[in-house]
Amino acid sequence: MDRQADSRFRRKARGLLRRAARDYSAEHERPLGGYLAAMAGFGAYTAAWATAVRIRGRPLPDRPEPWDVVLTSVATFRLSRLLSKGSVTSPLRSPFTRYVSPQGPAELHEEPQPHGGKETVGELVTCPFCTSVWVTSTLTAGQLLWPRATRAAMGALTALAGADALQLAYSALVDKTTGGE
Repeated sequence: MDRQADSRFRRKARGLLRRAARDYSAEHERPLGGYLAAMAGFGAYTAAWATAVRIRGRPLPDRPEPWDVVLTSVATFRLSRLLSKGSVTSPLRSPFTRYVSPQGPAELHEEPQPHGGKETVGELVTCPFCTSVWVTSTLTAGQLLWPRATRAAMGALTALAGADALQLAYSALVDKTTGGE
């Protein structure tokens, strides 16, 4: 009897979830199950970092230092773009994406593979905004666990972002002065 009730409950719950997904998606394909799995994965990921911080016994700061917020922001921007768009990191994304075309200097436009449950991961790894959530969490945990090493790495990423900006500014200046020749 308990098995039958359990089975009926699961069928009803699945039906309810299917109807909610159908009503939500308005006849568009949306991988809501994949998004739910990604959210659960992110929750587990941050819980693991929080557990490591707690076990280590490091006290949390009362508030973040403004300089750390700036450094984390710029480092997150650069690392997220490198991971989600960089030509050199395309082998990491290739199991979940399909190459479309170049997109800016040393960046690629890729699309998620739409089959085999790879769409959600493909969306995550090609979206710098999505990737930045994971990167920020990692850098924040790193600052709590290994502050000196993490700040050194973030400083390097920030310098790289500055160098990229200077490269783009220089190219624009050359194009402007030479008429794009």
